[in-house]
Amino acid sequence: MSFLDLAKSRCSIRGFKPDPIPEELLNTILQAGQFAPSAKNLQPYHFVVVRDPATLEELSQAYPAPFFKEAPLVIAICSEPEKGWTRDAYDGKNHCEIDVAIAVDHMTLLIEELGLGACWVVAFNPEKVRETLGLPDHIDPVVLLPIGFPNAEGREKTRKPLSDLVRYDHW
Repeated sequence: MSFLDLAKSRCSIRGFKPDPIPEELLNTILQAGQFAPSAKNLQPYHFVVVRDPATLEELSQAYPAPFFKEAPLVIAICSEPEKGWTRDAYDGKNHCEIDVAIAVDHMTLLIEELGLGACWVVAFNPEKVRETLGLPDHIDPVVLLPIGFPNAEGREKTRKPLSDLVRYDHW
């Protein structure tokens, strides 16, 4: 499959079979995040793999959607802002969450290629995630990524036309 075909076919999956994710597939997914580019290669992120049923149940209180509880595995992708690159010479913008997003994108594309499903979740209670996972104060939860073998179809993708998104030379 070409990269563009993979990008077009990837979608959010909101229904999972209870089958566990084989360890070799999990390690491959984690490597996809590990090898994602980051500003100045600082890699200011951490991956917390949650497989324990009791911890998954508690974590679902931070995002109580039914499909979330079905996933046999959730990866919490967390940032470490103080280790992220900042554009200090101009506006001080910290690029840590951009680096996290690139890592998650690499992971979700590989998940699609492997025949698994996932859904980016960012509308969660961060304090509940922090409490459940025992995150230190300097680590921020950014994305929860439930992963599993799909038992539901993804929604049809709709995208704006390129003409609405692209400008050449000037706005």
